[in-house]
Amino acid sequence: MLNTTINKKFASLAVLASVICAPFSVSAEDYPKKPVNVVVGFGVGGSADRMTRNMSAYIGEELGQPIKVINKKGAGTQIAANYVLNRPDDGYTVFASTFAPYLSNTILKGNASYTVEDFSYINFQWFDFDLIAVNKDSKYQSLAELLTAIKENPKQVSASVVQGSAGHLMLKLLLEKNNIPQENLNLVTYNSGGQSRSAVAGGQVDFISISAQGSEGIREYIRPLAVVRGERSDNWDAPTINEALKPLDVEVPVLAGSMRGFAVTTEFKNKYPERFNKLSLAIQHALARKDVQENLKSNDIGGVWVGPEKSDEMMKENFDTFNQYKHLLD
Repeated sequence: MLNTTINKKFASLAVLASVICAPFSVSAEDYPKKPVNVVVGFGVGGSADRMTRNMSAYIGEELGQPIKVINKKGAGTQIAANYVLNRPDDGYTVFASTFAPYLSNTILKGNASYTVEDFSYINFQWFDFDLIAVNKDSKYQSLAELLTAIKENPKQVSASVVQGSAGHLMLKLLLEKNNIPQENLNLVTYNSGGQSRSAVAGGQVDFISISAQGSEGIREYIRPLAVVRGERSDNWDAPTINEALKPLDVEVPVLAGSMRGFAVTTEFKNKYPERFNKLSLAIQHALARKDVQENLKSNDIGGVWVGPEKSDEMMKENFDTFNQYKHLLD
């Protein structure tokens, strides 16, 4: 009789435990139950959009649900960021963007109401570094020679950059570190990399500071003077930025170029950690696939896995750097 009573009590406790635990297991195992929207902070055809559309089918296969790509361009990705933050924090809205430098700039220069901590970065899979290059017919043979010309001949040298980009900030830093008045350089800013590259390729400006990978299309029209990296590049025959500055006895911080990947709201991560982990694993497993890597490589799209912790760290470092030098972008 005693054993029967004890068994009934344990049975009751087991039922109670299953009822208590059910919502948590369903949250993890049944997600996603419907298609997941991935919001891109740029228009169709840009780098972030190409990355997202190439990855969407594979991520969908890993999740067991289709991925729907939605483009929300404008205001330097601020429109997309606000859209994502205003959607339910349930894991059915993911943010895909070139987070560095655009997210930092919307906060520092665009008066955004959010912070970098409002997003949790699942993975930055595509990195790009900047290069400083002159038109192929330019008389300037080195970065030191170019900077000396800007210093000694005010308003005689011109450059093009994308407004608010890492390349823009690097040029401003180069002038400041070499005690060159900012107004000495005729600096033309554009809202797109294509316009900026066309200006140097067509000889409208003397040089450019912009992402290297996106410059493959104008390679025959330019000559690189430096790559903004800590080590030399196999793809561009040029010294690193600080190697190029040695004749001037100057060093500059090596700014990260573009960092593209996927993020969600921090509220979602905190509310549904199991879903966040499942989404992260789906992206990680997709990137581990040979067919995915072959597809990304054939389309000149980066495909590394650094994970949430490292991505968060890198985003905060990027923001801190831009915050330190934001006065140069006024």
